[in-house]
Amino acid sequence: MLHDRRTVWRRSGDQKGGRGGQAQLPRRPGRLMEDIRFERHFRTPYSEGYYIMQGNSLQNSTRLGTIDIHFTTTAVHGTLILERELEEAELTKLIEQIDEDLVLSADMPRDDFLVSVYVGRDVGFYSDEYFAGEGERGAGLSDEDEV
Repeated sequence: MLHDRRTVWRRSGDQKGGRGGQAQLPRRPGRLMEDIRFERHFRTPYSEGYYIMQGNSLQNSTRLGTIDIHFTTTAVHGTLILERELEEAELTKLIEQIDEDLVLSADMPRDDFLVSVYVGRDVGFYSDEYFAGEGERGAGLSDEDEV
């Protein structure tokens, strides 16, 4: 079944009907979140990651969060990490905008768009280079000993 724009959003933990104790929130037409843009962070054949930026200009924008999107044969899975809490209405609008701007534009067939939402903060970025540097310092070499 292809996406027919009648997506139903499900919020876990809510016991008001739906399958498996999940509430079904009907998709509401309306304005999307204003001044939101998506900056692609990575892309693979079946996944994409974006920074979610909010603000009218590059100088006035802040990162609202990130979204990782994974396409399977029957569904699209999203992991949305917000750096601040949003009201339920804003969150629903943001998910709808992600669906409109990122998921539907990928032109992949799907039965459902499933989104897990988290609120957190960025505590750092780590890579192999960071850990290689830690190993050198751990070997008893000081900055003066390095060549």
